[in-house]
Amino acid sequence: MPDMSKQHDVVIVGGGLVGSSLAVALDATGLDVGLVEATPGGAMPPVFDQRNLSFAAATINALKRLDVLSRMRMAPSPIRRIHISRAGDFGRIRLDASDYGREFFGHVVVAREFGEALEARLADLKRLTRYRSARFVGFGPLSDTARTVRVIDDGVERMLTARLLVAADGTRSETRAALGIGVQEHDYGQTLFVTRVRTARPPDGTAYERLGDDGPTALLPRSDRHYGLVHGVARAEAEQVAAWPETAWLERIQRVFGWRVGRFLSSDARSAYPLIRVIADRLVAERAVLMGNAAQTIHPVGAQGFNLGLRDVLTLAEMLQAEPGCDPGADALLARYAQRRGEDRTRTLAFSDNLARLTSNRGPLLRPLRSLGLLALDCSSSLQSFLVGGAMGFRGDVPELCRS
Repeated sequence: MPDMSKQHDVVIVGGGLVGSSLAVALDATGLDVGLVEATPGGAMPPVFDQRNLSFAAATINALKRLDVLSRMRMAPSPIRRIHISRAGDFGRIRLDASDYGREFFGHVVVAREFGEALEARLADLKRLTRYRSARFVGFGPLSDTARTVRVIDDGVERMLTARLLVAADGTRSETRAALGIGVQEHDYGQTLFVTRVRTARPPDGTAYERLGDDGPTALLPRSDRHYGLVHGVARAEAEQVAAWPETAWLERIQRVFGWRVGRFLSSDARSAYPLIRVIADRLVAERAVLMGNAAQTIHPVGAQGFNLGLRDVLTLAEMLQAEPGCDPGADALLARYAQRRGEDRTRTLAFSDNLARLTSNRGPLLRPLRSLGLLALDCSSSLQSFLVGGAMGFRGDVPELCRS
């Protein structure tokens, strides 16, 4: 019988945006890493589709230094200005990166393009073993020095031994459940439609966020002269909206968004995602840590999800690189990691959830208060600076790779 066991310093379960990014970031530590991926070799994980990702400035800094962005075939599109308004309320917020001495607030990246760049970078890693197509099925013995992970690899069960296990297998993480870590869930009652649209006026570097009772409508400037569209609808309407022909769909977007970019001319196929907030009760367990959507799946308003997950990745990699030869799964190290991530995580979760609930609340008494808040933000440079700093990824203990 062949030996179906393998020892690693770190085993990452999940080969999506966060899991693959962690494998890249850990290369500088010299650790032996195993990456468990559900997708077979030569194929892309479903998460790397045509959706549009908004990368904060801190994320862009880090991905440049990790030599990922340079491998993208389609250049990321800079967000130089941000325009925020709410349907039915007066007031708006207008932000310009040049007012803060910056060229951009962030960039818009197509998920598939980013996935292909990550794949190219992963192919260069010398201390990475990839298990494809493989899935997590449970745990074996847990010792003082390692955790045993059971995976089905191409139909054969394999035992992987790791000093540290990283669960990066998404919102419904089976690894998190097997670790006995509970979650807090909140269903926003909204479904998010994502697609690409063409408008009469091509993108000029402005990202728009139009808030409404049933969720946000965002237009993100792409480098292919289209906008990435994100549109929230009430869950009860989602099935009906999904079945609409393109003309009816464009009429709805025009009515909700207005004419800031002229007429909506065409739309690609639409993908739909229910909006459910899932927050893990804790980030660490014995010789294990949660990252990305396995740790927190948040409302997309404010575009903080992957940016927060990448800062999880970079913090852990930075700590391991700073202590060569350390035990990556030691209790003390994981406790320090959870403490370092505390402020950024808490503030980002609160920002995303509060903004989602406040902007979609239909209460008539909130309408004038929201309008006054928009006016105050548009007029106050200090309030804008606070908002911009967080949105660009500079909250709490910022990993060194995020700094320009």
